[in-house]
Amino acid sequence: METLSGGQKTKVFLAGISIHQPELILLDEPSNHLDLASRQLLYDFIQSTKSSLMVVSHDRKLLNLLDSVCELSKQGIKMYGGNYDFYKELKQIENNALSQDIEGKEKALRKAREKERETLERQQKLDNRGRSKQEKAGVARIMMNTLRNNAENSTSKLKTVHAEKIGGIAQDLQELRASLPDLDKMKFGFDPSALHKGKILFTAADLNFSYHTQPLWNDNLNFQIRTSERIALKGQNGSGKTTLIQLLLGNAVPQTGTIYRAENKAVYIDQDYSLLDNQLKVYEQAQRFNSSALQEHEIKIRLSRFLFTKNDWDKSCTALSGGERMRLLLCCLTINSQAPDLIILDEPTNNLDVQNIEILTTAINEYKGTLLVVSHDATFLEQINIERTLEL
Repeated sequence: METLSGGQKTKVFLAGISIHQPELILLDEPSNHLDLASRQLLYDFIQSTKSSLMVVSHDRKLLNLLDSVCELSKQGIKMYGGNYDFYKELKQIENNALSQDIEGKEKALRKAREKERETLERQQKLDNRGRSKQEKAGVARIMMNTLRNNAENSTSKLKTVHAEKIGGIAQDLQELRASLPDLDKMKFGFDPSALHKGKILFTAADLNFSYHTQPLWNDNLNFQIRTSERIALKGQNGSGKTTLIQLLLGNAVPQTGTIYRAENKAVYIDQDYSLLDNQLKVYEQAQRFNSSALQEHEIKIRLSRFLFTKNDWDKSCTALSGGERMRLLLCCLTINSQAPDLIILDEPTNNLDVQNIEILTTAINEYKGTLLVVSHDATFLEQINIERTLEL
């Protein structure tokens, strides 16, 4: 078993399940590390099995094969009676209602503050008018002091009443905002690539690579990649996708053919986000990418945009989850003085939950440079607007 790939192991497990035919099957991220052919085997099994299934997955194509979705959160577990697309529709309705509630509370807070200001101004005018009348009437000083103290106490009570009301509304607003999905709280901002659209970045001519004198590809590769293209690199596990990436980056030398590389700034993002240095803390990592001499407070503002609060700045990168590592790396790319001309994503969704996949999708769609993506996640590829495919 230890010599098998992830896809081969899945086939063995599915065969074992079909032999034993259990009543309940628990699947924890079953499509991770599977190529398209192996995923299709899994999907076919899920659709044909008579067993009860409970599945933990971020594979949205798989989730759409299931009958219901259970959402687990700090508030408990909530059941949605339908597949993932149905769940998303209901969540959108809930989020729209939440946004309306927030808008209503913001309006109420503005009105309450305006009412407080008007009431205190009116009270101050009344107090001043009363004091002026008393002075004209020759009221004794001791009585004047008593009246002034009464007026101050009255104003203080008014302030307390309004402060309590405003505080209550502000607290409600804070709780509503905390319920917003992470994506709605975030702010992205990639600078444009320095290269003009349509410039040739790479040209491969009769390209091949050999392991132990055995060519990796049956047919030599011939292709071009131009700036601003969005390309999916596809192939079964073991087809040489990672090797081709290393050839493009100049980290490997072809045994056959040539590869032309225009001068470009490329970033390679693997599924573990290993561009991050685990020895550094969150703020230190962001500072490492600060090639445009941003000041400390500006870097911290950028971190806050990517949901890293003051409590996170001294956290070690080793303590970050997959989603946090992804957000930190995206933040670092926006801190850099210039966006990369090319971003290569190698199975970027494997260690992310659905919410963080949506964050990554939104960020990638704001990026205007060249994109080369290795992914077996069909929904992700569709949503980042892939234009063409290189098939190995």
